[in-house]
Amino acid sequence: MKNLLLGLAIAFAAAMACDVQATTTSGSLPAQWNEGAQDCEKDPPPAMQVHAYDPHTFVLRESLCATFEGNFIYLLVGSSKSVLIDTGDVADPEQMPLAHTVMDLLATAGAADRPLLVVHTHRHQDHRAGDGQFEGLPQATVVGYDLASVKQYFGFAAWPNGLAQLDLGDRIVDVIPTPGHEETHVSLYDRNTALFFSGDFMLPGRLIVGDAAVALASAKRVATFVRDHPVSHVLGGHIEQAQTGELLPSGSTHHPDERPLQMSQADLLALPAALERFNGFYTQHDQFTLINPRRILIAAAIAVIVVLSLSAAWLVRYRRRRTGR
Repeated sequence: MKNLLLGLAIAFAAAMACDVQATTTSGSLPAQWNEGAQDCEKDPPPAMQVHAYDPHTFVLRESLCATFEGNFIYLLVGSSKSVLIDTGDVADPEQMPLAHTVMDLLATAGAADRPLLVVHTHRHQDHRAGDGQFEGLPQATVVGYDLASVKQYFGFAAWPNGLAQLDLGDRIVDVIPTPGHEETHVSLYDRNTALFFSGDFMLPGRLIVGDAAVALASAKRVATFVRDHPVSHVLGGHIEQAQTGELLPSGSTHHPDERPLQMSQADLLALPAALERFNGFYTQHDQFTLINPRRILIAAAIAVIVVLSLSAAWLVRYRRRRTGR
């Protein structure tokens, strides 16, 4: 009897999982994004590339010539409101017409008169520089990027534990605390498309780890979440890898052999193991490159000081010997 009940429970869970997957809407992503240019003045690409994943989900990418960060920005449209995830690395609307582009997309989707919520995956400058373009729009609300504002707006009483939800109208987006790269970091999961928006928490490139223990806890929290939720794609904030898996040069405005943006549910599930092996400075584990630039810089500075100190001590001894002679 016990085995029968267990079998029925497993079958029910599998049926529920299949039902969830069946209700998610599918979409498309380009195989290759605009590669930028070797000479941005001579051959400048458009400031922004826009791709419709589906009629209510848009992926925007800032040109590598406008910012070598090549930020990805996401617009999700619901029946009562829309949400913009990040505002990129360029503030000037003449150089990067983000707000104009977003409003055009909302008009196309029949949502120009609905509220627009602007949120950030985290407070680093390259994910919020365009905020000012939305602050004058009457239908737009820009959520603050400091930790107190993030906790208050989403209602996180026990940060970084717990989940929050954004109800866009016929579209629920889960908000998951994922500090570690930066203390205010959140990831977002769209139930309609099963897209997981990971910001800089996970992306195809350098995973900058500010606090390894906190990042590991976030990775385990995410792994627990996605085990119970279908994930169609994981979409991060940047692409920093070539098709071969090698890291692209930092600061490059030209990515001719850039790998696709999307990562997978399996990648999210593999991240905790990689973080457990992180040495605190630089570690490559499977597809992940984990790095703490601050620690590396401090270690390099200490090494330089030690070398200079030893050199100075040797010179002093050498002069004393010469003087003694």
